[in-house]
Formats: sequence, structure tokens, C-alpha cells
Amino acid sequence: MKMNRPARRAFLVVHVTASASWLGLTLGLLGLAVTASTTGSAATAEASVRAMRLFADVLLLPLAFLTLLSGVLLAVGTPWGLARYRWVWTKFWLTLAATTATAFALRPGLHSAMSALAADGAPPGPGDLLPGPVVSLCAYVFMTAISVLKPWGLTRRGRNHRTTARPPARRPAEPASGTH
Repeated sequence: MKMNRPARRAFLVVHVTASASWLGLTLGLLGLAVTASTTGSAATAEASVRAMRLFADVLLLPLAFLTLLSGVLLAVGTPWGLARYRWVWTKFWLTLAATTATAFALRPGLHSAMSALAADGAPPGPGDLLPGPVVSLCAYVFMTAISVLKPWGLTRRGRNHRTTARPPARRPAEPASGTH
């Protein structure tokens, strides 16, 4: 299934926009986590954690799913394929892992931090809020780098596809004997 050029370009714009938004949101979450963890003000810590929770609940999962979906559609609709090149395959699995971690670790962790903050008023420590955004940021920067650099070459499936997709080599026609 190959996309025509306008469809491919539209999906590429959606994918890059969603990915960049996810990266930017993660930078914002990191800034809020640092603020909540280092401030001496309970009100500032609470406002930072509330903002983190709001961003996580409203924006993170839709951006994660949009990035994952548009990436898969681009992969299967273009010659890159989903499992032909190691860099595409790596991005797919990292995006899937980041989406899963967002849904089942980051968001619940923010809800727990908010509950703890509301219960005792003590600001969360760096170990409570920083790991999620730091790990996410590292993963997104790595995925951006491999998108630009396209390292590692073909997977086994890609090598097999390449050999079966090529027509057999033609032998040059032999000249007829005795004619020149």
C-alpha cells in the first residue's frame, strides 16, 4: 500500500507536528517538575503539579497516539516500511513504549503526587516528578536523531524484501554466431 504524494506529505506534516508537540510538552513538564521539586513555596509546588496533571490528562495521550498512528501510517504507506529499516523499527517500538509509559506510569504518578500534595501539603521531591519527563525527553531526542540520521541499514526482513522485489538480472544478448 503506497500513498500518493499529497497524502504522504499531509501525514508527514501531522507526524512531525505531533512529535514536535509531544517533545515540547515534555520540556514543559520537565520545567514544571523542576519548579515543583525545588521551590520553597507550597502554593508554587501545587500550581506546578496541577499544571503537569492538566497537561498529562488533556494533551499527552492524544499527542502520543497521534504520533504513533501517523508514524505507522507513514511507515506502511511509503517505501520505508515498518520493519524494513532498523531506525524505523526502533522508532516504532520506542514510541509504543513511551505511549504505554505515559498512560500507565507518568499520568498515574502525577495523580499520586497531586493527591499526596493535597493530603499533607509537602512539595514532592525530585524523585517523584523528574524521572518521567527526563526519560521521555531522552527517548524523544534519540528518536529525532535517528529520524534525521537514519542509521543501521536494513533489517533481515528489509534485505529479504529488497532481494525479492528486484527483477532477476538479465543476461546480455549473445551475438548471433557468424554474423558481423
